[in-house]
Amino acid sequence: SEAKHPRVYVKSAFITVFWRFFFFYIMGALCVGVLIAYNDPTLVSIFITNASDGAEGSSPFIIAMQNLNMSGLPHLTNALLVTTIFSAGNSYMYAASRSLYGLAVDGRAPHFLAKCTKKGVPIYCVMVVMCFPLLSLLQLGNGSSQALTWLTNLITAGGIINYIVVSVTYIFFYWACQTQNVDRAKFPYYGRFQPYSAWIGLVGESLIVIFYGYASFTPWDVSNFFTHYAMLIVAVITYSFWKLAYRTKVARAQEADLIWERPLVDAYEAVVTSPPVGFWAEILQMVGWKDPKRQSGDTA
Repeated sequence: SEAKHPRVYVKSAFITVFWRFFFFYIMGALCVGVLIAYNDPTLVSIFITNASDGAEGSSPFIIAMQNLNMSGLPHLTNALLVTTIFSAGNSYMYAASRSLYGLAVDGRAPHFLAKCTKKGVPIYCVMVVMCFPLLSLLQLGNGSSQALTWLTNLITAGGIINYIVVSVTYIFFYWACQTQNVDRAKFPYYGRFQPYSAWIGLVGESLIVIFYGYASFTPWDVSNFFTHYAMLIVAVITYSFWKLAYRTKVARAQEADLIWERPLVDAYEAVVTSPPVGFWAEILQMVGWKDPKRQSGDTA
């Protein structure tokens, strides 16, 4: 981890995920249902009949503001959406480059990707990952926008499969803890309502990925079918290929390694003397503010 205090920062970041899901997804969906009708002409023309390219604002919030004749607010919302998109892109770039770096270190990706700069940045991984955002320029062309739609469907399906893998992994982890008599309550983060939450997530995401492209069946559409289900097919093929080619096995609950690199993390945190800071304190430090208490502690 690149966090100075992994057990503190990773835990706090993970907890905020639940609040983000609640406010931005659940409450956002509720607000959309309240603000705009399901049969709104603009909404139908953009998302159902594809009669519009969405240039005038395909966001349901923007459409609702336009229906209320709010002239300035849609522009402000679009500006906020740009910052949100930039933040999300920055986060995914970081996650993708570090995931690729981890694969390279483990020997599952080309070795040159494991090279880092003096500051520890996996430069080649970042360069490879930054090539993919250029695909968004396909939206500028009328003919290539369909290719971008297919790519979006593939990525969405891949994200759903990712959550399925997370749920399955946690269920196996839970079984390993139960078998090896490991108390999960002593971990830095303790997941409640488990393993029921993991099972609910697994069943829900599995149903979504199965019925994700139901529209391609009535009427039958080959291109839509493959854009919605290609990632599912690829996931099964790649997993099966790896298991057969490298003769790997699923670790049993009593044999699972629950220690892994914990001694390294313990040794690292033992030599870190600076105390962890909160989110707002870190933001203030970025603009030059210094905590007097922390300075006095460092001086002492």
